[in-house]
Amino acid sequence: MISPFSFASTPHIHFGAGTRFKLAVILQTYGSRVLLVTGGRSFDDSALCSDLMQQLASTFEIRRIKVTGEPSPQLVDGAVAEHRAWAPYAVVAIGGGSAVDAGKAIAGLLPSGDSVMEYLEGVGRGKSYQGPSTPFIALPTTAGTGGETSKNAVLSVIGEDGYKKSFRDEELVAKHIILDPELTLSCPKAVTASCGMDAFTQLLESYVSTRASAMSDALALSGLEKVRDSLLEAVNDGSNLDARSGMLYASSISGLTLANAGLGSVHGLASPLGAFYPIPHGVVCGTLLYEATRMNIQAMLDREPENPGLFKYAQVGRLLTNQPELGDSEARSGLLKLIEAWSQRLEMPLLSHYGIGEAGFKKIIANISGGSMATNPIVLTDSEIREILHSRL
Repeated sequence: MISPFSFASTPHIHFGAGTRFKLAVILQTYGSRVLLVTGGRSFDDSALCSDLMQQLASTFEIRRIKVTGEPSPQLVDGAVAEHRAWAPYAVVAIGGGSAVDAGKAIAGLLPSGDSVMEYLEGVGRGKSYQGPSTPFIALPTTAGTGGETSKNAVLSVIGEDGYKKSFRDEELVAKHIILDPELTLSCPKAVTASCGMDAFTQLLESYVSTRASAMSDALALSGLEKVRDSLLEAVNDGSNLDARSGMLYASSISGLTLANAGLGSVHGLASPLGAFYPIPHGVVCGTLLYEATRMNIQAMLDREPENPGLFKYAQVGRLLTNQPELGDSEARSGLLKLIEAWSQRLEMPLLSHYGIGEAGFKKIIANISGGSMATNPIVLTDSEIREILHSRL
């Protein structure tokens, strides 16, 4: 019997090469003033993005915001203050996860002019967001966070007293998402690798999550199949449009599955690591996924041998190794070997490369994201979490 579940509504998704040309038609249904949010350099370095900008500028009044690095509350509040009186009819984000998250938050706050600190989880003032949001449209140029399909905008302050928190509400979900794999062709090799490992991690964690459902499982498995067939190809040959398409699909699916099923220990650790150290989110996922998965499996075998997560890890092992005949134990071993091999082949950096050492473990563990850890398939002890971190120094 299928267990009861709920699944959040999804926006209108347009997928396929050349779908970026639908943007102008979609925008005409909203109005002439468009606030464009892009990355710091990636947009200007892409001939396809430059051509799209020229097309838009011939029809619409465009103002542009560039997002360099992780978006902060200060950036969002500054953009809202600067452009609210202009009253754009739509906000469009063209870029990676940072541009998408910034655009989502800015769109949500333009109508009211509120500071995002009124709503930011854990560090804000606890006000309930009522909306409405300015219509938001997302065109991702990387295949990693899947932020375009989710309702949360992740904002960061990086440093000793830093944090990485979400502004989250159903009203923030994009009205339209345009998934054009041609826009990802110029994504650099290292970014393709780390973003791909982020998508992989999100799909795997949401599949084994304690909040997973039949629907999120079906989506996660379809995304994992695309990762199997596309990740290494996209990294090795960035011009491979089939591989780029597969990873863009997998990334956006991971945004849907994480929003509906939750995540796990890797993302629990990603929150404090990304807040206290200048380590990219995708790198956290890529460098920790093997050890975190190994620890989850070992902890379940030791303490909860009937945990359904063990069977689900085996299912993924059979899928990713393309060996449906494997027994559960062999399949889990195959999964671990594959993750370890991919992490090495994609040259995922060690934590120490970003100044992370044992001296910071206590603070990192104390600030782990409880939301992500709550849906990990098993509760890990502090010593087990410490072992995960130590293994990647």
